[in-house]
Amino acid sequence: MARSVTTKPLARMAAIALVAVASLTAGCGLLPEVKDETLGWSANKLYSEAKDSMADGAWDKAIKLFEKLEARYPYGRYAQQAQIEVAYAYFKTGEQASAIAACDRFIKLHPSHPNVDYMYYLKGLANFNDDLGVMAYVSMQDETERDPKGMREAFDTYRQLVTRFPESKYSKDAVLRMRYLVNAMASNEVHVARYYMKRGAYLAAVNRAQSAVINYPEAPITEEALFIMVKGYDNMGMNDLRDDAERIMKKNFPNSVYYARGLDRKEPWWKLW
Repeated sequence: MARSVTTKPLARMAAIALVAVASLTAGCGLLPEVKDETLGWSANKLYSEAKDSMADGAWDKAIKLFEKLEARYPYGRYAQQAQIEVAYAYFKTGEQASAIAACDRFIKLHPSHPNVDYMYYLKGLANFNDDLGVMAYVSMQDETERDPKGMREAFDTYRQLVTRFPESKYSKDAVLRMRYLVNAMASNEVHVARYYMKRGAYLAAVNRAQSAVINYPEAPITEEALFIMVKGYDNMGMNDLRDDAERIMKKNFPNSVYYARGLDRKEPWWKLW
């Protein structure tokens, strides 16, 4: 005769499990609740507290308050101003990617806002600082290892600002930064060309130098770019192209110092800019 399987042990285990779950649930109630002190704050209160945090340099706290302000009061001037302030706070904390994203969002949402020109300017600053920070030069970082993408994006942003808002109070500074960026991007090209020259990659050197001459003809570094083209073509035995490049160089830089010293630089790094 087959023996029946008793269910008492299974029932006992289930009861124990239920007690354990109940105990854990009760234990959770013992933990202190984290209260949000900002509950019930008005839009004006949130904005004032966030601005005070910015004044104290508490950028992370300010960002959280501005984000709460926009989430709770998504419409109206406070929400729009919070979006502007958040972008600036991200910029001040060094979170350039977040600052750029915040600027792009504002520009997309409020293309006709009275302060949209400032958001273009701030976006340009974020790209500018992201790629051209002073510490990059202090650390003697090799420019061939740096991506000029930030420089190009900063230039494009400033160009949009100057084109769309020529009377903006930020346009004058934007133009100055664009000039600097042109020189910086040209210098980056020539630096890479010089790098290739020293390693005997003459065709690559000529191509990079030619790119600098074509794209940035007004940059001071054009003189060195033309010299690299002359030397590169000469080393490759391309005499006709060498003569053409040399004719252009002598016409524009008849007393060039590069004929005397070559590509070796004697100036300190900080004078190159």
